Amino acid sequence: MAEPALGALPDGVHGAELDRRIAEATEAIGARLSAEPPLGAPRLVIVLGSGLGGVVELLDPEPRLRLPYGDIPYVPAASVAGHAGELVAGTVRGIPTVVLSGRVHSYEGHSHREATLLLRAVLALGVETVVLTNAAGGLDPDYDPGDVMLMTDHINLSGDNPLTGPNLDRFGVRFPPLTDAYDSGLRAGALEAAARTRVSLRQGVYIMLAGPSYETRAEMRMLRLLGGDAVGMSTAHEVIVARHADRRVIGFSLITNKATEDVAAGANHEEVIEMGRLGAERLVTLLGDFLPRLA
Repeated sequence: MAEPALGALPDGVHGAELDRRIAEATEAIGARLSAEPPLGAPRLVIVLGSGLGGVVELLDPEPRLRLPYGDIPYVPAASVAGHAGELVAGTVRGIPTVVLSGRVHSYEGHSHREATLLLRAVLALGVETVVLTNAAGGLDPDYDPGDVMLMTDHINLSGDNPLTGPNLDRFGVRFPPLTDAYDSGLRAGALEAAARTRVSLRQGVYIMLAGPSYETRAEMRMLRLLGGDAVGMSTAHEVIVARHADRRVIGFSLITNKATEDVAAGANHEEVIEMGRLGAERLVTLLGDFLPRLA
């Protein structure tokens, strides 16, 4: 059957054209990494959420390579405050690692396929494990700003899916299962790291919405009734492409604000960024113990 014409889907590239763009981005990244032999075959990728750029400092001091998103073909530039918009390559206790410092969101005008193009390009380099982080509102009334939540599952209410369109067979099957999207072994390791570092680690279900507006009180009530513990505007689409490629996935939410219907005032992005900075120390401490054990 012939490939559907480019433009048949209203929300951007798909199929063979999408695959070509991913391959070109992979080639560009691989060429830069190959200049530093210890970085040439990354095994771990970490995606950073709002205000979590400090995780980059968990990389060994040398070698390091920084590549702005704008220098990678077809990768949209991050335009939201709190997202640096650069790929940082290094090692974590010798483990070749890529950090995506900042992410592109669908509310910036990109389809989920476009927003995950960079992650797919990195997965094509042979990465085995994907660590995702985000800033989120706490739907569980017991959650406080600064808490860290280990994601046990998610609900995708964003209205999009990065696998829409012709399947990219080199990554995975047409209908990938997501029943156990978040690796149980990795989650057990994270809980052990939390115990060793004495970082309190919540566990719960993350709900992804499209954004960019924050939730109404009625929406907060509905999301809690649906089983959500935290809500944000990212991550689920990244989990989908990582599991489509049969990679191990773990996710952490940094709770930056209350998202309960009785909250005194709604969230704002400045508050999210500030609480991200204040609470990020806990997540960095936990990851500092957890990441080197992924070898």
